[in-house]
Amino acid sequence: MFAVPGSLDQPTGGYAYDKRIVAELRTLGWDVGILDLGGSFPRPDAKTRQAANDMLARTDAQIPLVIDGLAYGVLPEAGAALGKSHKLIALVHHPLAFESGLPEADAKALLASERDALGHVRHVIVTSPATARLLVSDFGITMERITVARPGNDPMPPSRGSGEDRVHLLAVGSIVPRKGYDLLVAALAELKDLPWRLSVVGDPTRDEECSRALDRDIDRFGLRDRVERLGAVSHEGLAELYDSTDLFVLPSRFEGYGMAFADAIAFGVPVIAARTGAIPETVPAQASILVPPDDVPALASVLRHLLENQAAREALRAQARASARALPTWRESAEIIARAIGMAA
Repeated sequence: MFAVPGSLDQPTGGYAYDKRIVAELRTLGWDVGILDLGGSFPRPDAKTRQAANDMLARTDAQIPLVIDGLAYGVLPEAGAALGKSHKLIALVHHPLAFESGLPEADAKALLASERDALGHVRHVIVTSPATARLLVSDFGITMERITVARPGNDPMPPSRGSGEDRVHLLAVGSIVPRKGYDLLVAALAELKDLPWRLSVVGDPTRDEECSRALDRDIDRFGLRDRVERLGAVSHEGLAELYDSTDLFVLPSRFEGYGMAFADAIAFGVPVIAARTGAIPETVPAQASILVPPDDVPALASVLRHLLENQAAREALRAQARASARALPTWRESAEIIARAIGMAA
């Protein structure tokens, strides 16, 4: 049984991971049920929290129960109630307290809540070695209780690039402070003398104030004719965008894995990002350039070099195409998770 906070069709990397793993486990012959805990996590109201606890309490104690960390991290009472009787497994995409822009008091409360909740599970599945290390250092989980199951990738035809004089940049990720869109727009504002255009793909409803702030920044820097905001797009639409992209750029402040970065590599698109969280382990060094986090001048400098130097872009593109062959498949990821569930059972 997978317990998840809302519909698996939501356009984020975490939900896409859960949905694909469930599908792959079913292909492997597993009978996987889905329990929708409600869509307001990680900030559930009292009614949603009680309903989620009631649903979890009614689950069969003999069936392994995998709970997505977006919900489980704020339900330590469920862990305390079910930890001894149920085969609890937490699936942590990234610790809740590491979301950018949180007030200090909220971050401390989330850290304490998730540490408490994780203390009651038999096993934890994470999507990167970096997150595994965080759980050991900050949450008191031993490495023996952790399984790393990186997101998989489907084989993709290599991107053909824009074929334009203007370099096509692509950023993919929900419009939230953690993704660093403010940094990206500020860096691009310094490059108006160069030919480029940016496509932004990301759900604008996750943090509506952040989305409004992004629009204000685009207007303030005079980039409205350069930056195209597309919202959430279909899988097919995103594939078309990757095919016409020259560089993927997203200066996230933290990533527990970063599926969009791996997707870019799968399409043979070079990555420009920040050296933080799991990103250095997600993107191959030879197919990417990583800058210090929150460093607008460094990001602008790297982008200027690549925008001015087609040979440098093509060298990175060749490395990205070569690196795509080493990415894990979704079947391999599901097999790792199947073994982890078996260990907890």
